[in-house]
Amino acid sequence: MHTNRRRFLAGTAATAALAATPLRGATAAPPLSQLFDQLVQEQLRRSPEGATQLGLDKGPNADLRAKLSDQSAAGIASEQALTRAQLKRLEAVDRSALAREQQIDLDCVLYTRRSAVAVQAFDFGGSSYGPSPYVVSQLSGAYQSVPDFLDTKHQIATKGDADAYLQRLQAFGTQIDDQTQRMRHDAGVGVVPPDFILDLAIEQMGKTAVPAADALVVRSIARRAADKGLGDDYGRQAAAIYAANVLPALERQLTYAKTLRQTATHDAGVWKLPRGAEFYPVALKATTTSSLSPEEVHKFGLDQAELLSARLDGELKKQGFTRGSVGERMAALYKNANQLYPDTDAGKAQAIAYCNARLAAIRAKLPTVFDRLPPYSFEVRRVPAQTEAGAAAAFSQSPAIDGSRPGLVYFNLKDSGDWPKFCLATTVYHEGLPGHQLEGGLALSNKDLPLIRKISGFSGYGEGWALYAEQLADEIGMYDEDPLGRLGYLKFMLFRANRCVVDTGMHHFRWSREQAIQRFVEQEGETPGFAAREVDRYCVNPGQAASYKLGHSVFVGIRDKAKAKQGSAFDLKAYHNAVLRYGRVPLDVLQQIGDAWVASV
Repeated sequence: MHTNRRRFLAGTAATAALAATPLRGATAAPPLSQLFDQLVQEQLRRSPEGATQLGLDKGPNADLRAKLSDQSAAGIASEQALTRAQLKRLEAVDRSALAREQQIDLDCVLYTRRSAVAVQAFDFGGSSYGPSPYVVSQLSGAYQSVPDFLDTKHQIATKGDADAYLQRLQAFGTQIDDQTQRMRHDAGVGVVPPDFILDLAIEQMGKTAVPAADALVVRSIARRAADKGLGDDYGRQAAAIYAANVLPALERQLTYAKTLRQTATHDAGVWKLPRGAEFYPVALKATTTSSLSPEEVHKFGLDQAELLSARLDGELKKQGFTRGSVGERMAALYKNANQLYPDTDAGKAQAIAYCNARLAAIRAKLPTVFDRLPPYSFEVRRVPAQTEAGAAAAFSQSPAIDGSRPGLVYFNLKDSGDWPKFCLATTVYHEGLPGHQLEGGLALSNKDLPLIRKISGFSGYGEGWALYAEQLADEIGMYDEDPLGRLGYLKFMLFRANRCVVDTGMHHFRWSREQAIQRFVEQEGETPGFAAREVDRYCVNPGQAASYKLGHSVFVGIRDKAKAKQGSAFDLKAYHNAVLRYGRVPLDVLQQIGDAWVASV
């Protein structure tokens, strides 16, 4: 999943330093390399799940395959202390003695630790797509993440793999109880999710807290162990562990969530929390890596929405849609029977097949605009039914670094009406190629990037690039025979501008959930269900929703500068090489990299 975590370099002096410092040569500074290696190892030991997802639970870290991360109060305190210690070690490095690329590496890693320290100063909550005030919600918590992790990420090929699975299943119960204790801690300091967030979490917990015979974590190992010729006993052992440890822990968490629900308020924003007014700017900066204030982000979103709405209006008129507001015309298009897949398992399979066809179609065109493509395979899947009630509308998961697992794009098809055909392609390009999976895959396979850079990321960069990728898909002709698809692309661009408005609206300007949902419905014709799931996501991940359009503006701004300077000599491949070369970086650093490149061409 996404690991997105920043304050930092600024001004022309920093840009000049980037341009003037020599490139990394064969003599990399051993102290920095060793420090990065130490930090990676510490990170893997803290997150066995991350080690498995990356395919790094091997060799000296093979024991991690049987573990889950420590979610206890002691584990959280240990992680906070480790972050502070890592920051101290990083700040001791003499930046001026490093080559240009090493400086960028150091700056990026420093940014992650400074950001983490700032977030951890608020001793509550956890994380899902970014800093979250709520350790358990519809998007966060072991109850919903571990079953999918064990089923899709923990590979079973040998008896040792199956034994490790059982150990992780045992740890699953402990992790749930530890998070329930964290919920109690947070409630004690006045941090409780809104009532509607608890409703979603309770619904999903209820679907997870089922008898052993119906539990995904039991059925998964029973099926896969049998397929590998390991016999039937693993299914029986898993059922016993689940019944004795996991199900009781799930029921305890479910009971406590219902207790919290009795007195939970309906206020959507973090402003309602103790120190909430302080927390939001920290979360906004941590996720976007932009230094803009909530007020500035809100105005930026309003301005961009106005421009994009006018553009969408023009495209709608070209297609003969002339009556009503932009939102009303898009809402009517959402109801077009020719654009809807049946709301059945078969219909949803058709939608996924269409998405995989779009992924293959654009992959064939990418060599025309990129010098290098990632070596991994990619595919689109449906969000598992047991988590679709609260899951994001669509999201991406990176491949294993060794290629043993493909990069995955997930669509939430709880209601097929939320995903008419004209909206699917642009999301495939965003989450898949040339979006997240391309830039992430290039970073993972980049031999010049230290491992610590490959496995960390910044939402402002990652989401900004993915939104630029949607624009690029249009520019290379993916909608030449699909004009309604272009409407979907522009509609989602407008959606990202409105995210800036809605996120700051709820968390800074005290908008209600209903007010936020209504903005999406009226402005873009969103279905109420889609809009509600998105708004609920922003409630538990404050700031992250603003990453997309803010990041996009930096990528496009750098390209526009180069075009203005070079005119007909502008080389799109060279631009892509320049902004992708260093992997994910904070937006301030991306701007400096871009300015240095434009100055050099």
